[in-house]
Amino acid sequence: MKHQAERAGVRPRLVDIADTDAVIAAITGDASGDDATADDTGPAALVWLETPTNPMLEIADIPAIAEAAHAVGAIVVVDNTFATPLLQRPLELGADVVVHSVTKYLAGHSDVILGAVVTRDEELFAKVRQRRITAGGVAGPFEAWLALRGLRTLALRVERAQANAAELARRLQEHPAVLAVAYPGLPEHPQHELATRQMDGYGSILTLRVRGGAAAAARLTGEVHLWLPATSLGGVESMLERRRRWPNEAPTVPEDLMRVSVGIEDVEDLWDDLDRALRASQEG
Repeated sequence: MKHQAERAGVRPRLVDIADTDAVIAAITGDASGDDATADDTGPAALVWLETPTNPMLEIADIPAIAEAAHAVGAIVVVDNTFATPLLQRPLELGADVVVHSVTKYLAGHSDVILGAVVTRDEELFAKVRQRRITAGGVAGPFEAWLALRGLRTLALRVERAQANAAELARRLQEHPAVLAVAYPGLPEHPQHELATRQMDGYGSILTLRVRGGAAAAARLTGEVHLWLPATSLGGVESMLERRRRWPNEAPTVPEDLMRVSVGIEDVEDLWDDLDRALRASQEG
């Protein structure tokens, strides 16, 4: 992604979004490090946040970052795919633009490829609209209909999936085959207080690390029956995958980390299948 940005004339500054002070330093141009150059000095023009992040579920302090960005004239864009507008509304927290992968929760049935850009700024809206017209990225009528169909059940799906995720995260903390669990709704999450203050719920994505490393994590995906081993998320069905199976995944993501997208199935059915598969993953 960094290479593609540079080809387009964009010089990205990559920062740990959970470190608000470091993010603000990068925005103002005060950041330094091994990769810093003369071109890295000066304030940022655009700040792109994803919160919670994929897949590490870190939380960005949107109000603090937006305040710092606006002080230097930067535009703030927030990818709100994981939270959906039901659980987090970045425009109310200071963001200028919100983006969604509609493919995920908003459509919610894993059968459409679509994105959305939302802003209250008329000038920004005009620029985005003109870019869409020029590039030809216009949604077809059937895709728009599928997304509208999904939106009609968004609240019900989010409520059920989030309740399932919270219960599974609680149980997984005690599972003998699990090394660690990350879920913003757990008090142990390092940014639980920020998530509680900024969000109206914690979502239905969690991560777990399997004892036995990457091999055990890979075995887990082969042992589940109800869960779907897939790279997508946000559908009515529960999905999981080992993220480092992708060569372009960040090296900071542990080899054994599983991203888990919890769906709307019966939570006891999900637990029974996951518990059995986790225990089987330790037998290799």
